[in-house]
Amino acid sequence: MQSDKQKAKAFSGQVLEILNNSMLALMLSIGHKTNLFDKMAGLPPSTSKQIAEKTGLNERYVREWLNAMVVGRILQYDPNKSTYNLPKEHAACLTRSAGANNLAVFMQYVSLLGNVENRIVKSFRKGGGVPYSAYPEFQHLQAEETARIFDSMLVDKIIPLVPGLVERMRKGVRALDVGCGRGRAVNLMAKTFPKSKFLGYDISKDAIAAGRREAKDMGLSNAHFGIEDAAKLDDVGKYDLITAFDSIHDQAQPTKVLKAICGALRPDGTFLMQDIAGSSHVHENMQHPLAPALYTFSTMHCMTVSLAYNGEGWGTLWGEQMARQKLKEAGFRRIEVKQVEGDVINNYFIAKA
Repeated sequence: MQSDKQKAKAFSGQVLEILNNSMLALMLSIGHKTNLFDKMAGLPPSTSKQIAEKTGLNERYVREWLNAMVVGRILQYDPNKSTYNLPKEHAACLTRSAGANNLAVFMQYVSLLGNVENRIVKSFRKGGGVPYSAYPEFQHLQAEETARIFDSMLVDKIIPLVPGLVERMRKGVRALDVGCGRGRAVNLMAKTFPKSKFLGYDISKDAIAAGRREAKDMGLSNAHFGIEDAAKLDDVGKYDLITAFDSIHDQAQPTKVLKAICGALRPDGTFLMQDIAGSSHVHENMQHPLAPALYTFSTMHCMTVSLAYNGEGWGTLWGEQMARQKLKEAGFRRIEVKQVEGDVINNYFIAKA
């Protein structure tokens, strides 16, 4: 009995820690959105008034936020001088200048998912799912999150994963990006490889409009976008390269999408698929540093959105084993899985028919 009481006490402490960290996640999101972390990274230890003046924010709100960051061990505080300081070691994963290492950007998903909690509870009771339209900020957050990866890694690290692909793209290929979102990857590739032609498909009108605007601003003539359902892709043998960056598991009918992709490639074409690194078996994800977050994302977005459209509902952590199986079923015979240094979240599948 004594042992059970100790376990109960330890677990209650764990739950309290979860509560505190959940609240801090909201504060981290605010720090990101208001640029407080970015500004403080360049400031010496400062008072709340000084920080408010530098950021142009309301001092009373800034002060309360600062105090939350202090008790959360995120900021340092000098009680003698009433000054707050963001250590360089903490700024390294909280500021926009951190690039792909910026973790504060992910905290924005906490409030986004919280907004649909009651609808998710209803789906628990009645089945079905929550449609994409219930997440009005998702495209914006997804674009901000993936831009960190694309801007720092796409051209120099991700594309070179496929032997000979860089040279082929320099000479000129026809490429399609499935589930392109706001088109950042398409536009970066089009800018880097002007002799190649790039097309991006997505079902979101707003996302496609954003991609087109960015292509126009960048002066690109080889980047194009279309509002299309990837499951209805019927471009047989048309592309040298098809990419899908963290978009296949979100599809309502991913099995159909993969088969359509395989059929749309030329005989020597390549499918490059970025998707979440993890196992299809939950017990093998116990040591995954992001497993709780990923299963939560799945329950409250990826899986439920698919189910809302009578989809297969694979979920975020469908895993490498299932991915390999589905790629084979789609018609791919040669499949490699690679990783990129600095990207702990994703696997990169290189598939050929």
